[in-house]
Amino acid sequence: MSFVVELWAYMRARKKFWLLPLLLVLLLFGGLLVLAKGSAIAPFIYTIF
Repeated sequence: MSFVVELWAYMRARKKFWLLPLLLVLLLFGGLLVLAKGSAIAPFIYTIF
């Protein structure tokens, strides 16, 4: 959790708020791939990429 706090402090200090949507999209895709790895919908998700 401290990593998130440090990242937020960095973005506030350096005014790099454009990183937030980028990180959220990366987390979303990563979570989607992890959740779909062992499921029945995995072949459909992999066709997206």
